[in-house]
Amino acid sequence: MTTGMFRELLRQRPFRPFCLVMSSGESCDVRHPETVWVTKTDTVVGIDVADDGTPAEFRTCPMFHVGTVEPLSTDARAD
Repeated sequence: MTTGMFRELLRQRPFRPFCLVMSSGESCDVRHPETVWVTKTDTVVGIDVADDGTPAEFRTCPMFHVGTVEPLSTDARAD
């Protein structure tokens, strides 16, 4: 996946939550575009987001290791 492809996913309106599945089998849910930061080599995803939109933690997902992007159900719980 490239940064451009990832940015396109984040720009979709309405936004559609998705899951990044890494080559290791680990996954990371992207539930809102404002909790994601994209660099040239990584995606940083805020997780355990509070009601005020502030993430408790973050997970770094190297772009090189993103194997697939899968849609999430909008009623799925946060990881």
